Amino acid sequence: MDPATDWTSTNPSEMAVTSVVDHERVVDGIGRVIVDRPGRVVLAFLVVTAGFAFGIPGVGIDSGTQRFFESVPEHHTQAFVDNQFGSTFEAGEDSTQVVLTSENVFSKPSLLRLLELQAELEADPSLRVRAVTGIASGTASVLDPFATTTAAQRRTIETATPAEVRDAARTLLDRRPGITQLLSEDLNPNQPRASATMVLVSHAVPEGDDSTLEAVQQRVQVTAETGDGDVRVFGSAIQQAGFDRAIFESLSLIVPVVIVLILAFLTVAYRDPIDLVLALISLLMAIVWTFGFMGLVGIPFNLMMIAVPVLLLGVGIDFGIHAVNRYREERVDGRSVDESMATATRGLLVAFFIVAVTNVIGFSANVTSALAPVREFGLVVAIGMVFTLAVFGVFLPALKVRTDHWRAAHGIGQFSMTPLGGEGSRLGTALRSSAVMAKRHPVVLVAIILLVTAGAAHSATNVQSKFETDDFLPYAEHPPQIDVLPDEIAPSEFEITATSNYITDTFETTNTEQVTLYLEGPLQRNHALEAIYRTGTDPPDSFVREDGRAVSEGIIDVIRSHAENDEGFAARLQRNDLTENDVPDRNLEPIYDELLASESGEQAREYLTEDRQATKVVYQVKASASQKEVTEDARELAANARHDAVATGDIVVFRALTEALMESAVSSFLVAFGLSAVFLIVIFWLLEDRPSLGVVTMVPITVAIVLLVGTMPVLGIAFNALTATILSISIGLGIDYSVHVVHRFVDEYDECGDVQEALLVTLGGTGGGITASVLTTSGSTLCMTIAVNPILGEFGLLTGISTFLSYITAIAVLPLTLRGWVWLFE
Repeated sequence: MDPATDWTSTNPSEMAVTSVVDHERVVDGIGRVIVDRPGRVVLAFLVVTAGFAFGIPGVGIDSGTQRFFESVPEHHTQAFVDNQFGSTFEAGEDSTQVVLTSENVFSKPSLLRLLELQAELEADPSLRVRAVTGIASGTASVLDPFATTTAAQRRTIETATPAEVRDAARTLLDRRPGITQLLSEDLNPNQPRASATMVLVSHAVPEGDDSTLEAVQQRVQVTAETGDGDVRVFGSAIQQAGFDRAIFESLSLIVPVVIVLILAFLTVAYRDPIDLVLALISLLMAIVWTFGFMGLVGIPFNLMMIAVPVLLLGVGIDFGIHAVNRYREERVDGRSVDESMATATRGLLVAFFIVAVTNVIGFSANVTSALAPVREFGLVVAIGMVFTLAVFGVFLPALKVRTDHWRAAHGIGQFSMTPLGGEGSRLGTALRSSAVMAKRHPVVLVAIILLVTAGAAHSATNVQSKFETDDFLPYAEHPPQIDVLPDEIAPSEFEITATSNYITDTFETTNTEQVTLYLEGPLQRNHALEAIYRTGTDPPDSFVREDGRAVSEGIIDVIRSHAENDEGFAARLQRNDLTENDVPDRNLEPIYDELLASESGEQAREYLTEDRQATKVVYQVKASASQKEVTEDARELAANARHDAVATGDIVVFRALTEALMESAVSSFLVAFGLSAVFLIVIFWLLEDRPSLGVVTMVPITVAIVLLVGTMPVLGIAFNALTATILSISIGLGIDYSVHVVHRFVDEYDECGDVQEALLVTLGGTGGGITASVLTTSGSTLCMTIAVNPILGEFGLLTGISTFLSYITAIAVLPLTLRGWVWLFE
């Protein structure tokens, strides 16, 4: 076999040369197609655009947070426990929460107002009321167990004295302690007195029929708020409608502002209206392709996806400016349209390819996340980056060639052909100063870089992670950046957020100060309840304790409560209590039978399954304890229980999401950083036979990432559902600037052989392009700070800071790094 074609006998340097030849052949081939057949290229891209456009109507909207919760096992455990036991005092997906606030909701007028509202809701068939649960009907039932209708309950309350109503309310709280979930935190059970109560209205609406449920809940809102008293209405469908409206208003705010900003930046960058139009057409095409892809594959549009068009615009503008700027550099030297574009594409297609691949690596690294919306976001942006490469690497140059030939044929001259950062410009002089600094004062520059980076690294140790539903809700009150907007374009007020915050603050103990232990095992066996009772002995530090035991509610509490009101049951309990702690140790089956058949049976079913195989115990935890402390203690308690046990509850679920977010941020960053480094080392080895350039390219972005994370605690920003993607995104977006500088530097250095001259030319030419790029990219992403959702505003701010820091390090750190590279390797 001819050694020249024998791969097994080819040494690495020969493979590199072959690869260089191959890549030059491919690039030259694409360049020839762009220059020789620009019309066909443009037509082909327009046909593909029409195909993707058909997919856009298929893009659905998923604006809530449910799919985040569904991504963690702890949520499924909580849902399973809720289904096992159920509770008449928990709002389901088909329920509307009506909150009444008064001086004392247990007063006779307040109870009558609640029953009046209940009657109005039940009388309207369009509301599809299936059941109404609240303290008013419960109090009336205590006064008269035969008062089963709302009308009868109203008569019962009306004819009772205030003292009788008070005694009945106290009895209700004793018999059904779970009903306190419907009362505000300031509940005084001895009076009884509370400033707010919640009425749960369940509706007979088919599962998944969100439009009908939304209409029903909106009518409930109208009915409730037209009566007397301070009434608020909340429901899952109303909340979802608020999410949807927030997405629409955020897009309505961000997109026009971004367009105006882009027009302003591109006007300065291109200084030619026709070139500006070409760039806008290309940007629109990339967005159509991306959203068409979403519709064709069935990926829904969620709150995170609002960032997609902004990111695509930023990268697309970057590519467009570099393409036109490089083309103009050749045109200024007197070369023809075809020759200039061929030269420009020969250098830029490789750089675009490297940038696009690193972008894809950075964004697609988010598919390692445990959270489905984060994975979809990463996938969509990664695909969008591939589309952006195709559009701006092939379509825009072809359209530019075709347009410039048309302009020449019709005598329409160029308005401007001067590239940004050119020789003699103020921008070029400023950019080249970093190369001068790197040559004259390298030690000083190294000291500054190390000092700043070390300070940022120390600050980065304080960065937090969190998941809060409130981040997805619109602002309850507009922040300063939205307040300054004119009334004509300012977003509306979102009452849904204020209502949600009020419910969370007022009824906080129902979900944020307790955890649930779910225990499985035959509960009829002797000492089964005794083992559960001992689980609460000597509880963890984050649990509320009383007399050395954890404060809790469970089947044991129901048994004790019933024994206090039933002498016969108390005698049975005493006979079977061997340890004399009011916990039965034997003959549990008949005890359960009697309990479930009594008036306490409904309450018992909240803690004991029908087959007596599982139970739950709800433990109170300290409000001052952190989410992490409570979750770790709850998991340890479950691990030490004598039954098969698992900890669940809102605290545990939210902590699991927080942990998933931090893991997502770290894992996606490590994947993005590692794969990007490997790719750059390999690609520079194959293209330039200089793998060390890959390491050089990673230095500035490494410094930028440290600075970014160090900035987060200073700004009070934590890793949340969207900002958890910022590290990998910063890799994808930030390497862009370094790649362009390094690739141009190598070309210039190989041509002139002088490192300083190569740096000056690179910073003056490519530096101008990346300057325009960072202005548009940072400016576009910063526009997200005017979104009506806090989570989008924080993401936009971090992305803007990230791109700016990547630009600064590419300009300030790379010249020094490249000089060191030449000294070590050249």
